[in-house]
Amino acid sequence: MLTYATKRCRFNPAVNSSLATSVSCSQKSSPSADSSENSSPLSLAMMPRLFSKSNHHPRTCTTVSSSSSSTYLLNSTSSTDHFEPHTQVPSSTSSDPFSSPGAPPKRPNTTYPTRTKSGYPFFCYSDINLRFFPSQTAASRFLSSGYLLNPTNLSFSPSGFPPKHSSSTNSNQTVNRYPFFGYSARFFGSQTTVNRIFSSGYLLGGTNLRNSIRIGSGFLKVQSLAGGLRSFSSESDRESIDYDVVVVGAGPAGLSAAIRLKQMCQEKGVDLSVCVVEKGAEVGAHILSGNVFEPRALDELLPQWKQEEAPISVPVSSDKFWLLTKDHAFSLPCPFDNKGNYVISLSQLVRWMGIKAEELGVEIYPGFAASEILYDANDKVIGILTNDMGVAKDGSKRENFQRGVELKGRITLLAEGCRGSLSEKLVKKYLLREKVQAQHQTYALGIKEVWEIDESKHKPGSVLHTLGWPLDYKTYGGSFLYHMKDRQVSVGFVVALNYQNPFLNPYKEFQKFKHHPVIKPLLEGGTVLQYGARTLNEGGFQSIPYPVFPGGAIIGCSAGFLNVPKIKGTHTAMKSGMLAAEAAFGVLNEGSNMEAYWDNLKNSWIWEELYKARNYRPAFEHGLIPGLALSALEHYILKGRSPLTLKHGKPDHEATDVAKLHSPLQYSKPDGVVSFDVPTSLYRSNTNHEHDQPAHLRLRDPKIPGLVNLPDYAGPESRYCPARVYEYNPDEEGQLKLHINAQNCLHCKACDIKDPKQNIEWTVPEGGGGPGYSIM
Repeated sequence: MLTYATKRCRFNPAVNSSLATSVSCSQKSSPSADSSENSSPLSLAMMPRLFSKSNHHPRTCTTVSSSSSSTYLLNSTSSTDHFEPHTQVPSSTSSDPFSSPGAPPKRPNTTYPTRTKSGYPFFCYSDINLRFFPSQTAASRFLSSGYLLNPTNLSFSPSGFPPKHSSSTNSNQTVNRYPFFGYSARFFGSQTTVNRIFSSGYLLGGTNLRNSIRIGSGFLKVQSLAGGLRSFSSESDRESIDYDVVVVGAGPAGLSAAIRLKQMCQEKGVDLSVCVVEKGAEVGAHILSGNVFEPRALDELLPQWKQEEAPISVPVSSDKFWLLTKDHAFSLPCPFDNKGNYVISLSQLVRWMGIKAEELGVEIYPGFAASEILYDANDKVIGILTNDMGVAKDGSKRENFQRGVELKGRITLLAEGCRGSLSEKLVKKYLLREKVQAQHQTYALGIKEVWEIDESKHKPGSVLHTLGWPLDYKTYGGSFLYHMKDRQVSVGFVVALNYQNPFLNPYKEFQKFKHHPVIKPLLEGGTVLQYGARTLNEGGFQSIPYPVFPGGAIIGCSAGFLNVPKIKGTHTAMKSGMLAAEAAFGVLNEGSNMEAYWDNLKNSWIWEELYKARNYRPAFEHGLIPGLALSALEHYILKGRSPLTLKHGKPDHEATDVAKLHSPLQYSKPDGVVSFDVPTSLYRSNTNHEHDQPAHLRLRDPKIPGLVNLPDYAGPESRYCPARVYEYNPDEEGQLKLHINAQNCLHCKACDIKDPKQNIEWTVPEGGGGPGYSIM
């Protein structure tokens, strides 16, 4: 028997598995806990009483069980308050040794799953060990994400749905709602993995490491369930869940919007439901950036961030700007003012922001990919549809098939990042560029590695940017090298996607760059920790579309607020999210309209900043040397006050020349020390997709690669993709055919942008697929 006292309830994974037979909880001095309930598994019908905040009586959990077919042991729970384990533990576990402080006990002679590491199963569970899901699909997706959940007890209700709450006085419950829930348990191979999962947005409370529960530092506090239940309908073949605001994308813009909305709710005493869906397996998994962070927007959003252990700790200590030739580096006047800025990992920052958002009551759902826009009869956006799960390559339904969920919002904010698939559809549908005479967007591809280097070479806060070699003088691009903490260095290379030579290979240009005589010595002897790639907007002021559509708005890099000369877009993305949130709050609470977002944007420091920088990127349209001269004139003499606004050239896909105008470029083989082949780098990105699913990279016309791309452009998709997704392989007759390795995709969107005939359409794969960045 396990005895627990009030305040925190834990299950010791070392307990003999014979205890795992059933669940029964008795509440001392509680008239509501009758014998029939004590003898049966926890059911949904019991939840209003078991999780009422008024239930503070000690409980005795006599046994612990999992009714699922899994052999994972799951702990039972019975109160929204935390429980502390009684000091009395079974004798079979009292002598379990610890190999080191913080390590879990070795397994006794019991049957455990085989997913262990050196005999130490890291056991992660929820303090409450309960999570409400708005639908069965949501619960199933949570299961398929790798978290083993004790299935909800649906045997007492028809059609698999739980019974409605007929009555409840609990403020955390809602009458006539369908709360789905599950017990969460998972074995982790290392403490690092535990930390990453805890920061993913899942409501997990702790691990059995020396009986310690960590709050903060990536571990999520258990959230209040208030406001967590949403009404949903199953009248159609899809489940539908209603929110006040639905945010697509848990990046800096989306999370800033969600946080600001909840802050305003607190300020005004209003309760608005805010949901954030994220296609990555966890918050931050798809976030990649340089990043020299300007905290201006964060100072406005969360002024106490310095006291709240934000992952921002390395101030810029030096700032250099070089022009590279093959063998030399020439110092140029540095146009960047990075005083007061910090070298950070943006993926780590957004995970921290996700925690802050959830503390305010924002619901974040990683692993949910928004695939379609929902419209009402008047063509107004009313939410998004998540994609179906469990569809095989041939379109058939696999055994784990789950229909997508309709997430309906009174306001929908799209924060998908650069070249957002849904954002682009809305820009075209509502003619948002034409509405303000905005030019086309222009893009660049950024490729990045994080290295761990020798301590003697490490200079925390050191920042370096370069132009020139190995690119020719007609191609815009450059590199960055930032010294982070813990001997880590971010090394990256950016190539504008309006390059002309179809033989140019951005990935190989990056590998070549690392062999420059001033760069290679720094990296030699080091280790690559992670690799990734992502496109970025470079259109700036001229390319900003009208960001408001009927029913919502586009925020962050989906709209294109990157400041090109600063090489920064995080602070502007965050500010745009905050402005959109304020406009949305006005719509929902004060009867105003979303056009206020556009007005506030034009009156903000974003507009002023981007206006002054508007001529920097188009200045390089005619090459490196004219670009340096014009940009210097703009920056140092005119200071952004030029009476002229330069225009961008051709769209990136139209800028590609036919192959006969160029000669193939020669690249050296990677040495495996400083430079690497694509498969090696791809492994470091932690990229993973379900193989048996329809390709999310679609050809509008399957004939174009063979009829146009290969003969006219020498198959450029095989070179501009930094993950070797596209390959031309001979068929049985020896003819080259395009093969798409969709499982390699880094979600960089380069193919959607650069394909000469715009024949490739990037769509979202199953939620949770893609890269798994942790320090990018």
